[in-house]
Amino acid sequence: MIDSKAAENSKEYIKRRRIVGLASLLIFLALSTGLAYFAYRVLLQHIDSPEEFRAYIESFGWKGRFVLLGLQCLQIVVALIPGEIVEMGAGYAFGPIEGTLLCMGGVAIASTFVFALTKKWGIRLVELFISKEKINELRFINSERKLKRMTFILFFIPGTPKDLFTYFFGLTRLRLHEFLAISIIARIPSVVSSTIGGHIISSRDYLAAGILFAVTGLVSLGGMALYSRIARSRRDAHDNQVEIEND
Repeated sequence: MIDSKAAENSKEYIKRRRIVGLASLLIFLALSTGLAYFAYRVLLQHIDSPEEFRAYIESFGWKGRFVLLGLQCLQIVVALIPGEIVEMGAGYAFGPIEGTLLCMGGVAIASTFVFALTKKWGIRLVELFISKEKINELRFINSERKLKRMTFILFFIPGTPKDLFTYFFGLTRLRLHEFLAISIIARIPSVVSSTIGGHIISSRDYLAAGILFAVTGLVSLGGMALYSRIARSRRDAHDNQVEIEND
């Protein structure tokens, strides 16, 4: 009788946890959608030119830095808004040094938030942003012996979906402080190049800006190709290892 009641209580507890978890996910999705729509409208209305974006940020006075920080955080959490837009705006409005510091601060805050959420809710949260097919393609990373090195490479290579990776890496064995240290350091070159680009535009040196963006674009294309090659080779090696173990 006691075992039966304990089992019933356990089932009821699991059921309640599932309901709470599902409700939490739905609330998070609704908030993310609303915030994404708000940010999308703001960026569309004020990114027609760098001058308008800077004027919009400066209209908040000293609070403009917090607005920019919030946009950077939102861009990472939603993972649908191109980060280069915010980073270039930061460089245009505040210069390459302060712009980079603001962007990296947003990266640290948002990455901590996303990583912690993923650790708590697991695959259910990740599937809201990443398809099952993509998750299966990335599973080789979690079994990778050199997980930290792979984390650095994926966040360092230009053109990779870094914000989506933030969700995935919460499913790995990495701890928060390890992930933050590796991913933030690896992101710095990409952020710096974007903020410098924004600063160059503010000085109206369009030739230098065009050269910088052209080089960045070529490097990004090369980075995406390199990422695809690494992912394919690692995935094939992982699949072969699984087959050997099964045999």
